[in-house]
Parts: sequence; structure tokens; C-alpha cells
Amino acid sequence: MTAIWQMSATALSAAIARRALAPSEVMAAALDRIAAVNPAINAIVGLRDPDALMAEARAADAAAPRGWLHGMPLAVKDLQAVAGVRSTWGSPIFAGFVPQADEMLARRLRAAGAILIGKTNVPEFGLGSHTFNPVHGPTRNPYDTARSAGGSSGGAAAALAARLVPVADGSDMMGSLRNPAAFCNVYGFRPTFGRVPSDPAGDAFLHMLATDGPMARTVEDMARLLETLALPDAANPHQIGWEPFAEGLDADPAGRRIAWAGDWGGAWPMEPGLLAACESALAVFEELGARVEPIAPPMPAAQLWEAWITLRSWAVAARLGPLHADPARRAQLKPETVWEIERGLSLTAMAVHRASVARSAWFAAAAALFARFDAIALPAAQVWPFPVGWRWPDRIGAVAMDTYHRWMECVVPVSLIGLPAAALPAGFGEAGLPTGLQLAGPRGADRAVLRLAQAYHRATDWPARRPPPL
Repeated sequence: MTAIWQMSATALSAAIARRALAPSEVMAAALDRIAAVNPAINAIVGLRDPDALMAEARAADAAAPRGWLHGMPLAVKDLQAVAGVRSTWGSPIFAGFVPQADEMLARRLRAAGAILIGKTNVPEFGLGSHTFNPVHGPTRNPYDTARSAGGSSGGAAAALAARLVPVADGSDMMGSLRNPAAFCNVYGFRPTFGRVPSDPAGDAFLHMLATDGPMARTVEDMARLLETLALPDAANPHQIGWEPFAEGLDADPAGRRIAWAGDWGGAWPMEPGLLAACESALAVFEELGARVEPIAPPMPAAQLWEAWITLRSWAVAARLGPLHADPARRAQLKPETVWEIERGLSLTAMAVHRASVARSAWFAAAAALFARFDAIALPAAQVWPFPVGWRWPDRIGAVAMDTYHRWMECVVPVSLIGLPAAALPAGFGEAGLPTGLQLAGPRGADRAVLRLAQAYHRATDWPARRPPPL
């Protein structure tokens, strides 16, 4: 019999709905699992009082179901405010902050019936694809606790892999849910930009780089969580209409055309074995009847990178500039955050304009590519999970990294123009560490990408096939 903590969110939802399981049983199993495993990986932080959680679960036992997540224990990424739960953004500036109200994502999870038990760990303000901060410490990889779980959704990915939660929210600016999914052998989905709304605060038009999205151990769970997160909101100017993402997932991929971008014509340094793992994953699609074709770089990597770091620094400075302006708070920011803010503050309007022109050119080039292909495949990481004590990889092979995030350049083509992309587990290297493959579609083609991901999951199911030793 499958243990409760091993069940998918879809299976738990069905069992709770038919009263084969009570929410209190699910909560008790989750709390036992967290107590046994979380100390080794530090994925869940700010855990609420267990007695309060059990009382909430017992109340759900007797209540009418509110949604498909009814009575299910979930932890929210610590870049979201959750009422009554310590919410720190990984920063000592907010180390003691307990919000009085939920942000939109948390409200939607509660509306679907979830019991919010705490937070999943992040790097400071989500900056950097390695989850560590001075408030909660580092999150460790369930496959090797001496290694990084990635980031910024590293706590979410590690919690999923270790079976601490059945499904999780992530967010993604520069691979923040794709990189940890690859590092932890789970799935992550970056929706088309605008698909998942957030509370209308600050600029709603210009900074189109980051989005929330679902993570899971199965594609069906991921699609169902996307349905919950993607409800339209009239205050979001980029909103895309809701779709039943979990319906019709099991579609035949035969005849689908996939472009394989590899290392972007040699522009991206890669650690040994990563491209081979991705190509083995793509061979699965070929076995399923899809056609995979290597392509030359559609646009020079240097142009994409320059546009990306300009727009990213501009966005970070706009968001975190007020903290930097206060000397006392600036002293509590990590050096990478200060560097990013100061770089953004130094930009001219014309520099931002040139970056936007380059982004527009890449969107047009990608549109031409999607006229020939249904999806573009890229590596989800350029390095294997690295030692947890590093701040970030400062080189890949003989190539020195000139920024704290250059080692994640392979995520930029998707992020820069807001494409929907699934991070798929791509197996394991010689050291037993996982990696992943990105599969991106044209803007708005979220369901088509999820269907390709589902076909791959049915053929491989890496999360169940190779669970972590924990």
C-alpha cells in the first residue's frame, strides 16, 4: 500500500473526496514526514505549530470540500506573504515579519482548500539559483545533502523530491523553478508570462520577466495546480484567459516537431555529461514518434545576454531600490543583491530601450522558429548540483563566470520573452545527481507543452523511478 506521504496531489484529492482518507490523517502523515526528513535538507521553513495545523485539519474532516486541494498540507514559497506565517523573503530585513493578509497566490491556494503549513526556503529576495540565506540557512539536495537544491525555488523542489508536500508553488525569473526542478528530479512549469496573475502593486506594464508557476512530481498535478493559480484577474494588463490544463493531457506526441538548441552553438559552457543526458531525454520523444532536429542558434547568445542582464537589473533595482536607499537596510543586503540594484540604478533610459529592441528581435526570431517547430528544447542547467557551501559556481570548466548568475545563461531565451516552458527530469549522471531538460513552446501554448511533458512522464516517470535516498 502506498504511504500517504508518497501519494500524488491528484491521488490525495480523490481519496479525500471519497472519504477514504481524512485531512487529519494526511496532515499527521505530513508532519511526521517533515519531522523525520526536513532537518537533513531544510526545505520547509517557518513551519506552523503542529497542534494548530492538526486542529485545522480536523475541522476540514467535517467540512464540505472547498476545492481539489481540500485538507491538503502545502508550504508556500517564501517570496509570498502568507497571513499569520513568518514571511522573510530570505532577508534579515524581514526576519521577524508576520503578514496580516495573504498575497494572491496564497489566497488562491486557500480557496482551493489547502492548509498552509509554512514556507519553502529561498535565496535572499529570490536572487540566485542557489537556495541559502542568513535567516534560515541553506537548503540541501535530497539526492546528496552535500549539494545545492538549486533556486530560487530550491525549498519547493527539495520538499517535493523528499515527499514533504504533494505539490508546490514556485516562481521563475531566471530559471528559478526550472533549475531546482532539474537539480531535484521533479517537474517545474514556467507559464506564459501573464498566465498567472499577482496582486497589482507597483508597475504592471514594464517588468515582464518573472512569473509564478507550479511544481510537482507528476505532470497532472502540475497542470491541476496551474488551473488554480491561473484564474483571470482584471487588474492584470497581461492576463491570458484560463484553460482546463489538466484535461486531455494524454495526447499522442507522434509527429510533433522539436528543435534542439543544445549549447547554443557552443556559446554556453556545459559540464560533461549534461548534453548527453538531455539528448537521451530527447530520444524518448523520438521513440514516441516526435521528430527532434538540432538547430543553429536563432540569435547570438551575446545579444540575448546583454538584453537580459539590462532588463533584469532594471527590474531588480525598481523593486528593491528603496531598501538600498536606506543605509541601515543596505548593510543587510548580500553583495549580489547590492550589485544587481546598483547596476540597475546606473542604467539610462536608452540602454533599457536597446535591450527592449533586442528582446523584440528575439521574439520575432522565435516566432519564425515556431512556424517550423512545436517546441524548442534546451538544457535546464549548465552544471550538475554543486557543493552547498558555494555561493555560486564561479567557473564552468575553464570558463570563468563574470556574474553570480552567468552559469544559468541557458534559461535566458525562455525568460526574456515569457515563453511557456516545462522543466523535465532528464535522468542522472555518473555521480548519481539529477539534471533536466527545458521544453518551451510559443506564447500561449501552455497546454501543448504540458501534453508533451505528460507523454514524456508516462514513458519515464523519473521522480518515482529514482526517488532520493531519504
